[in-house]
Amino acid sequence: MSQLSGKVQSVLGPLDPDLLGRTMTHEHLTMSFECCYVPPPSPPWNPQTAEDPLQMRHGHWLRQNPYSCHENLLLCQETEAVRDELLAFRKAGGGSVVENTTVGIDRDLPTLVRLAEETGVNIVAGAGYYVDCTHSDQTRKMSVEKLTDIMVAEILHGADGTDIRCGVIGEIGTGWPVTDSERKVLRAAAHAQTQLGCPLIIHPGRHAAAPAEVVRVLQEAGADIGKTVMSHLDRTIFNHAELLDFAEMGSYLEYDLFGVETLNYAFNMDVDMPSDSQRINNLAFLLKEGYEDKLLMAHDIHTKDRLCKYGGHGYSHILRNIVPKMLSRGVSQMQVDKILVDNPKRWLTFK
Repeated sequence: MSQLSGKVQSVLGPLDPDLLGRTMTHEHLTMSFECCYVPPPSPPWNPQTAEDPLQMRHGHWLRQNPYSCHENLLLCQETEAVRDELLAFRKAGGGSVVENTTVGIDRDLPTLVRLAEETGVNIVAGAGYYVDCTHSDQTRKMSVEKLTDIMVAEILHGADGTDIRCGVIGEIGTGWPVTDSERKVLRAAAHAQTQLGCPLIIHPGRHAAAPAEVVRVLQEAGADIGKTVMSHLDRTIFNHAELLDFAEMGSYLEYDLFGVETLNYAFNMDVDMPSDSQRINNLAFLLKEGYEDKLLMAHDIHTKDRLCKYGGHGYSHILRNIVPKMLSRGVSQMQVDKILVDNPKRWLTFK
């Protein structure tokens, strides 16, 4: 604890928090999302029947059905493209990325080290476990105490048989309703956070009640909710009154699907995915309500079609496109800096 207190832990080692700069708090740089493949909707045509499913002429179909093409789910195949994107991110003024890939979706720490070394972007890796369907039989049989020990070790000593250390717990994945295995992982994450004074980030289930339920589980296990991020609020809580009720629980509020504008959300067809303009309006609403110290932003890139190589928006979208729009809609530069610099720095710094 004494060595990490007051520091941020990147894959290259402890870091002075003032060196983070503009930070995307929820991204993936290498992962596999095949666990969440969704069969193509009707009509049955899809680009996988083509020789090259990622051709430009399939771009619109892929953006509307990103989880119905197996190849699109293998971001782990695009290390060179991601490297180029990170260089562009740095050129656009970016400094750091929190890489939320955990056990179950093919975390690759050596690749993260390579990307950090070659681009100069600070990369913080995630410890812990994704949603229930990715839990192994071994994981399901582990006690809370064993799971806690593993997460603590991933931060203090290294993960996946390496000496590369994670710097945040999460994204810890949950569905709706939260399963017994997910509850066990949540309790372990809370215990590990208590021991280490480290940041924690959650992937909630796709239901408006899910974020609050997760926070209650964490609270009962002794977690520091003020040092916990609730991800994906842009696809989870739409009613402003419900959003304010949840905000009062004290977690960071993350809008992290910037760049995703799709007609039908495959994982919950009842959800009307907001546009980027609507995301900005929600951030402006929360700023007006006094939550400027609790807001975070990111893209959560996890499929190939969102990379610039395939006509996507890339990791620089927020810096190049969203920030100017925010400023044009009355959000101040000071508020932008809080969301992109100050809040990530405070969250990621070990107590």
